[in-house]
Amino acid sequence: MSAAVKYEDYLKKHGRMTHFFRGTSMMPLLRQQKDHFIVKAKGSERCRKYDVVLYRRPADKYVLHRVIGVLENGYVIRGDNCTVKEYGITDSDIIGVMTGFLRAGKQHSVDELWYKLYSRVWVAAAPVRIPFMRLRQLAGRIKRFFQRKDNAGNG
Repeated sequence: MSAAVKYEDYLKKHGRMTHFFRGTSMMPLLRQQKDHFIVKAKGSERCRKYDVVLYRRPADKYVLHRVIGVLENGYVIRGDNCTVKEYGITDSDIIGVMTGFLRAGKQHSVDELWYKLYSRVWVAAAPVRIPFMRLRQLAGRIKRFFQRKDNAGNG
């Protein structure tokens, strides 16, 4: 797919698309530049908890994250490898819903039992998992701070 073609235009024309995943927000499920995601165009139906959705932020930035809560007028969304919940995402922002992905040449469906278990356990474990992720991020910042101070002193 050409970079000049917007995802929503492609989905409107073809109904579904397969694309390389970029970024780390959906790890460990999707690995950057290794795995592909498969999405179908979003219809008029509401998304459900655990769906992975493709949506557009302002400035044409596309995001693939998981629905972790369904509200009356929108969704609570978070990437599997993210610590912050996103609010204010509405049906009009969502352009596609993931139906599967390709890993190591093998296609997987979101209807597979192991995937359904993964998505539910991953979301349910967030209250335990996210504090550890934040501690790891803080430790990395502290380590980089001291490395910069050490490098500044040796220069």
